This record gives sequence, C-alpha cells and structure tokens, in this order.
Amino acid sequence: MLFFRSSSPRQLSLGLAALRLAVATIFIRHGAQKLFVYGFTGVTGAFTQMGVPFPGVMGPFIGLLEFFGGIALVMGFLTRLIALGFVFDMLAAILLVQLKRGFSGYELEFLLLGSSVALLLTGAGRFSVDALLAGRDEPSAPGNTRTASSTKY
Repeated sequence: MLFFRSSSPRQLSLGLAALRLAVATIFIRHGAQKLFVYGFTGVTGAFTQMGVPFPGVMGPFIGLLEFFGGIALVMGFLTRLIALGFVFDMLAAILLVQLKRGFSGYELEFLLLGSSVALLLTGAGRFSVDALLAGRDEPSAPGNTRTASSTKY
C-alpha cells in the first residue's frame, strides 16, 4: 500500500525542500523584524531585558542569522551550518526566555528546534545549492544501491 512504502530519494528531497521552505519562512520573518523593525538598538535592548548574555553582540547576531540564514535555507545553501546555528538559537530562546512560560509558551521554538535538528542531520536534499556544490544528484540513504541514472522518476 502506498502509505506504508519507503520514500523514494525524490520524495525525500521534496519533503526536505518543503521543510526548508517552512522553517526558512519563519526565521526570515523573525529576522526581518529584528533587523528592520526594531533595529540593532531595539534588539539589544530587548535581549538585555530578557537576560540574554552579551545582548549587544547576540541581538544583532541573531537578527542577521535568522534573516540571512533563512534566505540561505530557502536555497539550500550551507544547510547543515545554518541549521546548527538555528539549533543553538532555539535552545537559547527556550532556556533563557520561554521556558518559564510553560510548553505553550515555547511550542513554536520547540518545533523550530526539532525541524532544525532534522535539517542538521539530513542536509538539504537533492533540490539545493548544497547538492549542486557537492556534485551529487540525490541524497544517499543507508542501503540505497540505486544510482541517479538507474532511478526512474
């Protein structure tokens, strides 16, 4: 039955592309707010009030990471590196700011954390700049002996 079969490499790559786009959309939006609405001064002030260490450095850094990292994620460029940055971003957001509000206060951050971990572990997939730079046509999967030329789409 269709629902119980393993995903093909193409389906896996399409799923990773969808995940990248969804995660990137949220990070771009939040980064743009930090950079273009609040500005570095406003973000530094907010991070100071929230008790984030080194707010003058971390506020602008997180704004830049979220905005430009989100754009990179859309393209699938440096996916694992960007995802690692997002993992630390969301861990800090949960532990330093949102945890005291209970799970309903950090469920978005938790979802972004899990999504970022998934991208860190899997990479961007076939439909990405990372795949083009690595010179591969499809992600390798354990036990996958098919090559791109033998796979029928």
